[in-house]
Amino acid sequence: MDVFVTGTDTDVGKTVLSALLVTALDAGYWKPIQTGRQNGPTDRETVMRWTGLGEEDAPREAYIFDRPVSPHLAAREAGVEIRLDTIGRPRTAGRLIIEGAGGALVPISETELMRDLMLRLGAPVVVAARTTLGTINHTLLTIEALERRGITLLGVALVGEEDAGNRAAIEHYGRVPVVGRIPPLATIDRNALLDVFRRHFDPAVFRGPEKP
Repeated sequence: MDVFVTGTDTDVGKTVLSALLVTALDAGYWKPIQTGRQNGPTDRETVMRWTGLGEEDAPREAYIFDRPVSPHLAAREAGVEIRLDTIGRPRTAGRLIIEGAGGALVPISETELMRDLMLRLGAPVVVAARTTLGTINHTLLTIEALERRGITLLGVALVGEEDAGNRAAIEHYGRVPVVGRIPPLATIDRNALLDVFRRHFDPAVFRGPEKP
């Protein structure tokens, strides 16, 4: 079972969550659309460094742009049109952790949003959300945007210090489980990520359906 990682906002922790799932689930990594290449390492390069993933298990982006802006703006400035019919799941032997760009309603073209890419790829979604003030509203809006299109949600992964009240509110009002939490990390590497998954995540969520 592939997993699509989206977020309630940019810089919310999608990449560290993706790296954690890559490590814990022995999966590959793919980010179909990347912007902001001019600002340093891409998310693909970062995940490979954190997890030790090799080139063969980290397919290259379908679209990559220099400017750190929304995909539809980056594509327009580059004179490119992002077309969903050109984005297909890479042929890899194992499961993939697929990381989106920005949030669920980030535009990728004049007519399509990031959630349209989720629908095309068909992988269930985990939402990365902050634990801090404002997260309830942002997370519930994201859940509603995905559920209105019939997208399967595995749950929410929180990033930051524990906040029991926000966790309970997201589960109650969003009617989805909080499947884990990533605390602040002084160092991010394979061992640290595995330790977080063991201590703070529910592995049963990610097992997928039983094979007959």
